[in-house]
Amino acid sequence: MSPASLSLGGVEPGPRPLTVSEFTRQVKALLEGGIEPCWVRGEVSNLRIQPSGHVYFSLKDAGAQLSAVMFRAQAVRQTVKLRDGLQVVAFGSVGVYEPRGQYQLNVKTLVDDGVGALQREYEALKRRLADEGLFDADRKKPIPRMPATVGFVTSPTGAAAQDFMRILIRRGWRGRVVVLPSKVQGEGAAAEMVEMLQLAESLGIFDLVVIGRGGGSIEDLWAFNEEPLVRAVASCGIPTISAVGHEIDFTLCDFAADARAETPSAAAELISSEFVRLAERVASAGLAITAAAGEAVSRARERLDHGRSRLRLLSPAAQVERGYLRLDDMSNRLGSALRGSVHLRRQRLSGAASRLDRASPETRVQIASHQLLSLWKRLQGASPGSVLNRGFAIVRDDTGRPVTRRAGIAPGQRLEAEFADGRTPLRAERG
Repeated sequence: MSPASLSLGGVEPGPRPLTVSEFTRQVKALLEGGIEPCWVRGEVSNLRIQPSGHVYFSLKDAGAQLSAVMFRAQAVRQTVKLRDGLQVVAFGSVGVYEPRGQYQLNVKTLVDDGVGALQREYEALKRRLADEGLFDADRKKPIPRMPATVGFVTSPTGAAAQDFMRILIRRGWRGRVVVLPSKVQGEGAAAEMVEMLQLAESLGIFDLVVIGRGGGSIEDLWAFNEEPLVRAVASCGIPTISAVGHEIDFTLCDFAADARAETPSAAAELISSEFVRLAERVASAGLAITAAAGEAVSRARERLDHGRSRLRLLSPAAQVERGYLRLDDMSNRLGSALRGSVHLRRQRLSGAASRLDRASPETRVQIASHQLLSLWKRLQGASPGSVLNRGFAIVRDDTGRPVTRRAGIAPGQRLEAEFADGRTPLRAERG
């Protein structure tokens, strides 16, 4: 039996059974790949807010219930205070939690169903304009890779313009930006932005037009969903980029424009990306050219130095210089030889003078006198008078012989003590 087939109870062999994990992965791929992100209306129930900041709940209506999760990164941005029983419209994408085999709606943003009418109007107008082909890809114009002059339809006092300019300046972009001032929110905002788009076309100086603002609620962004502005963006003769709101915010201008940027900052990065890439290439090429030029100059300098060296060796002046060098060398060697010869003869003369001094009678008499004086000093040091001068005395008996032993003295015997300055008679007492 093939490992990829199975036969049970007389049934013909078929494909290998899927594991639960394999089946769930197929369901996950099918659901997540086949269902586009969308808006879902329902009532909040089973609300659970975890310590991690993630929010779990269900969306239900009279006929069904849908599990939903809003992760912390999205939850902290919401202004709607969720509670059980609240009617909301949630935007998100389908996801499958494989360990439980459960599908759920991963909510990116939600609004109170109080603005549900706006959302329904948005969806209806989107379908109608899409059916007209207003959003078709073949209507879109290519975005210029290196626009020199860019018009930005936005509020000049809003953060969007500041962020847009800050990104371009930080990236070193060298083009020109002209802010086309307009309201971006409230009554009359769409009409003002239409006028600015028409002005941009009439001026004829722009390579690209950006229309946008920062994020906000669906009411804040509604001007970008109004039909006159959407049609003006779609029919604009200048390539347009729609940069409205945050990454999760979609307006009808995003579909009508030739390109969409998630934020004004992202639009600035898109506009300057080719310039930055080419600037990096130019800088790299400049470094390569500088290195190549430096190497070429170094090689040329080496060849020039080598040629100069050969020219110096072959020139008459170089030969004369070498002759002078040899003459100086011979002169130095001759002087050294003469100095050596004179030094050797001086040494010999000094040795002969020393030997003559040692052999002369005067020298021998001086040596003998020194020897005699030394012997006399030694004799004086050993004489009895020298001993007496050091505090000693010589004891003699009555015959004048020195007494060297105490044992040889008899009581009452007459003695004589000789000192350095004379003699004194003594008598021995009984000891």
